[in-house]
Amino acid sequence: MRRIQQPGTGTPERVQWVECGGRAFSLTLPAGVALLEAVRSGFAAEGFASGVVKLDGLKLSPFAYVMPALSKTPEHAAFYSDTYRPEGGAQIEVGAMTFGQRDGAPFFHAHALWAEGAGKRSGGHILPDETTVAETITLEAIGLDGAVFTAEPDGETHFKLFGPVAEASGGPGAGRFFALRVKPNVDFCGALEAFCAERGIREAMIHGGVGSTIGARFVDGSVVENFATEVAIMDGRIVSGAGGLEAAIDVALVDYSGARASGRLKRGDNPVLMTFELVLEAR
Repeated sequence: MRRIQQPGTGTPERVQWVECGGRAFSLTLPAGVALLEAVRSGFAAEGFASGVVKLDGLKLSPFAYVMPALSKTPEHAAFYSDTYRPEGGAQIEVGAMTFGQRDGAPFFHAHALWAEGAGKRSGGHILPDETTVAETITLEAIGLDGAVFTAEPDGETHFKLFGPVAEASGGPGAGRFFALRVKPNVDFCGALEAFCAERGIREAMIHGGVGSTIGARFVDGSVVENFATEVAIMDGRIVSGAGGLEAAIDVALVDYSGARASGRLKRGDNPVLMTFELVLEAR
């Protein structure tokens, strides 16, 4: 399986997780409000401090983003491009967001593909501090009860990365949810299948899903060779198949050349590059 050497040392546990409650809700983002503040206030109104959001259809202006890039130093295995600020903003085609906390303040991690105002189709990592909602929209969200995605320094990748941290239950969630972070050089589908099998979960829905893979291999045979990617899950579930649990995960991504791709990930052939965070709902 493909592997990228990280600059630091990883932990034996390759999936960081917290079991928690959760609840689906409609998140309305008002026009003219900074995206981070709009998300924060929408989650807070429902009693949540963390969760995930499906970004499809969201219009943003002004809008700033970065793409994956090769690292210029040995401090990181890959890095980010310079910041892009397209004239006319952009409309998200498909995208996912993880909402949580960084340095004691609200923060998000979001990857998407979009069409820019001038017609260019691109994708990457949305910057929270320079992006504003252009048109009021209502999106699908999941709020977490008992877990918060928190950005912390990661000794393996040398980035500050979101991972789930347990917190006292606030009461607004129910069901059986898991906030997860899958770590580098682990097959993404296989990690989720094993996680569910170990807990007796026979079927699960994936909510959110923001991360990176070492290139990509899709079930239709198409391949992304460039190793540095920014990935968003479009749709995903874990189901019981003839040979055990099977992950069916459809993603959209952009690589460091700016090339976009989408499709269903081939099981057993898509290792995580830096991180992949998501919420699993056991059914």
